[in-house]
Amino acid sequence: MISRTPKAKPRAPGKRSDRGMKTPFDPATYLETVAKGRTISLHKKKGLIFKQGDDADSVIYIRSGKVKVTVLSAEGNEAVVAILGADEFLGEGCLIGQLKRLATASAMTECTIMLVAKSEIQRVLKQKATFSQMFVTHILARNARIQEDLVDQLFNSTEKRLARVLLLLANFGKTGRPEPILGKISQETLAEMIGTTRSRVSHFMNKFRRLGFITYNGNIDVHSSLLSVVLADKGRSVAPTP
Repeated sequence: MISRTPKAKPRAPGKRSDRGMKTPFDPATYLETVAKGRTISLHKKKGLIFKQGDDADSVIYIRSGKVKVTVLSAEGNEAVVAILGADEFLGEGCLIGQLKRLATASAMTECTIMLVAKSEIQRVLKQKATFSQMFVTHILARNARIQEDLVDQLFNSTEKRLARVLLLLANFGKTGRPEPILGKISQETLAEMIGTTRSRVSHFMNKFRRLGFITYNGNIDVHSSLLSVVLADKGRSVAPTP
C-alpha cells in the first residue's frame, strides 16, 4: 500500500532542498499531484469511468472509493470481474499494446481517481525506480489474485466463494487497515462475482448473519469469524445447510 500521511506541503518531485540535495521521488506525492499527463476527477456513485471499447490510452489510479469492473459478452451477458478500492490501479493493459478497453469501469461509491496518460506513466516507470517497484508489485499481486479467483471458481463451493469475496471486499488482513463496513453492494453483484444465482447468495448471506459471521442490514459488516468458512476442509460446511 502507498503511504500517504503528508502533514506539510510536499515539494514537487525532483526539487532541490535548501541544502542542495535532490528530494527523493515519492510515489504518494506523485499520485496526489495534478501535472502534465495527470488529471484528478471525482465520480458520483454509478458514474462511468470508462467503457468497454474505449481507447486504451491511460492508466487509472483510485485515490478513494470503490470501482466495479464488468465485461459484456457478444451475447449481451454482463459479468463482474473485479471490485477495486483505494490505492489500486486499472487500465494497465495499454502498457502492453492494448488499443481498446476490454472492460467497463464504473463507480460503486463516490470515487476520486487520477488518470495518468500512457506516455506519462511510461516515462515515470522508466525514470523512477521507486514508482516502478511499487507498480510492478501491484501488478504481481493482481495476477496472484486472479489465479486465486480461478482456483476458487473451479474447486470451491458457492458458500466458500461468497465468504472469500466478502473478506476481500472488506480488505480483511491488509496491514494498517481495520475491517471496514462495505458500501452497499447488491446481491445480484455478489452473484455475478462468484458465478451463482441471487437466491443462493441470499441463502448464504442469511446463514452467515445467523451464525454471527456478518452483520447485514443494507450495509455489510464483516467479522473475522467468517474466515472459518474459507479455512474449512473442502466439501465441508461450517454448519448444516437447512
